[in-house]
Formats: sequence, C-alpha cells, structure tokens
Amino acid sequence: MRVWVVLGLGLSLLLGGLAAQDFEQGVEAYKNARYAEATEAFRRAVTADPNNINARLYLATALMSQYIPGADDPANQAFAREAETEFEGVLARNPGNKTALASLASLAYQEAQGSSDPNAKLAKLDLAAERYQKLASVDPQNKEAYYSLGVIDWQRWFPAFQTARASLSMRPEDPGPLTDYNVRQDLLLRFGPVIEEGMQNLQKALDIDPKYDDAMAYMNLLIRERADLSDTSAEYQAEVAVADEWVQKALDTKREKAAAAAATHPDTIVALGGVPQPNIARGNAQSNIASATPQRIRLGGNVQAKGLLTKVIPVYPPEAKAARIQGTVRFTAIISPKGRVVHLQLVSGDSSLAEAARDAVMQWTYKPTLLNGEPVEVVTQIDVNFTLSQ
Repeated sequence: MRVWVVLGLGLSLLLGGLAAQDFEQGVEAYKNARYAEATEAFRRAVTADPNNINARLYLATALMSQYIPGADDPANQAFAREAETEFEGVLARNPGNKTALASLASLAYQEAQGSSDPNAKLAKLDLAAERYQKLASVDPQNKEAYYSLGVIDWQRWFPAFQTARASLSMRPEDPGPLTDYNVRQDLLLRFGPVIEEGMQNLQKALDIDPKYDDAMAYMNLLIRERADLSDTSAEYQAEVAVADEWVQKALDTKREKAAAAAATHPDTIVALGGVPQPNIARGNAQSNIASATPQRIRLGGNVQAKGLLTKVIPVYPPEAKAARIQGTVRFTAIISPKGRVVHLQLVSGDSSLAEAARDAVMQWTYKPTLLNGEPVEVVTQIDVNFTLSQ
C-alpha cells in the first residue's frame, strides 16, 4: 500500500512539473503572438491540471485571439465556441472571476459585430449586455462594463434611426427634428427607454472615470440623435447644443491626455483622435467634430478579400510538389491602413508550403479599409491554397 502511495505521489509531482513547463511555454508563445502554439501548450497544461485557473484563462484567451468576427468557416467558429467553453469552465470553478466574465461579454460583442443577420446580431448584443451586467454586479467600479452597455444601447437604436431618416429622404447633414410626427412618436415609444438607459450607463462610466473620453463621445451621439425626436426646432437646437458640449469635453480630454503622455514620454508620437461620429453630426457641429476610429479592427477573410488589389500567386515549392503535398496554408494577417500586409502569423498548413505562401502574401495589397471615413489597420484571416493541378 505504501508503495502505491509513493508511486501516486511521484506521478502527481511529475504531472505537476509537466503542467508547469507547458504553461510557461504557452505564456512565452502567447507573448510573441504565436497563438496556435500557445493554445496547444495551454491545452496540455489544462489536461494535466484541470483546476489550474490561470492555464484555463490563458487557453481561452489564446483561442479567442484566433477568432475573427465575420468569418463563417467551421474552424473559425470552433475558436469562439471552445474559448467560450473554457471561460465558462473558469466560472464553474470561480463564479466571480472578472477576467472570464469580461472576456465572455467581449466575445459575444465581437460575434455581434461580425454578424450580417440583423436578428442574430441583436441576439448576440443581448447576450453581451447580459454578460456585461453580470460583470458590473460583480465589479461595480468596472467602467468598461458600463461603457460597453452604453455602446450596446446605441447599437440597438442607431439602425432604426438611420432607417427613419432615409425613409423621410433626409440626408445625414440635414438638421432635425424628423419631419414626420408619427415617425418620431414611434421611435420614442420603441427606443426612448433604450436611449435613456444608454445615457445612464455612460454616466455611470463617467462617474467612475470623469476623464473617460470614449464615454463622452457616445454620450454626444445619443443626445445628438435624441434631438431628432424633438417636437420643435428650438428643442432640437437645445439638444444639439448639449451634444456639442460633450464633443468639446471629449476633445479637450484627449488633448490633455496627449499632452500628459508627451510630457512623460517625449520620444513617443501620440495620435490625437476625435469623437466617434458615424456621419450623423449636422449643422455647425459638422466642421468641429473629428472622426475617431479604433486603431485596429477585425474582419473576416471573405470580407477582406473583396478589397484585394494585387495578388501574387505563390511559387509551388518543387520538393513539395514532388512529394505530392497539397493543402491550405492559413495566416492571421495584419493589414496596414494603407492596405499593405505588415505581419503574418502562421495558423495552420504544411511547413513545406508555408514559406512560399508567406513570400507571396507579403506582396499582396488591399484597398484601405475605412471606418467612419478614416483608414484603419485590419486583422484578418488569409488562406493560400496549393493544389497539385496548379
């Protein structure tokens, strides 16, 4: 009996040592953006020690890092589903884990952004909101939770707002309010509470961080759009004036932050953005509002492929062809705002084909991707197919 206890203890120590080694390898790979390699290392660590919360969190995050919103292929969807399972595994062991709660909420939000089906998008937004509300209940000082809830409320309302203006033949730059009383009343009935809830959530974020310029930006949007539901021109102008104040607050805050960053790190170039404006600012405010966009967005490979301008066909490696090796090489790619491929991370594919694929893809060029009229960096998926018939 004693022998079996000793052997069991020795096996436990061995597995623990292997789990620690795999975890360290995973962290190193993750830090260097080798997410596929990190995933396998963390998977081994979790298998060896299923109760290792950190290993599960890293595994889930590595999987989520490989998910590209809008890409419908099964492999991409598997990244999202497995990440979700692992984050839920963390919560099963630690129900109040803030990282898992925030990540699950972010995953649902990303899936919403990648959905082309309005109903599916709304369902994912509802799920994201439910998860952010849970995060806020666990961590009442989490400003990102309240900010995200405000943004989700804006996303629920904005399509109806756009549709209403279009139906009344009102251009984006035309001043409000909406010209049809019945349309205004219908929107107030359906979305008035949503707009108010969004503003309340943004205000909670600002109560936590008075310098939260992104929250100021969306506060401006909700107030500016709510102005279109006013009954009179005077009421409309009063609402727009309040929105303009939020614009100025956001710009002033960004300038303060930029100046502080420049003073602390004088060799660092600080980009001063403006306020997110999806082409809805009207009147005199239009010339005063700069467009602010995220530094980087994610797009599905099929979406990004539509903007391909220059495609260099890879040279089939002779040794791979002689060995009758074929298949798909998949990369996670970063496309610069100018449309050039600046980084490739191999996700899958035969090593004998990968270098040829990389050499070709690095020469590809795309139309710049615009968000709110500004070019942005894109993270996407690129597949390069090699077939023996080439």
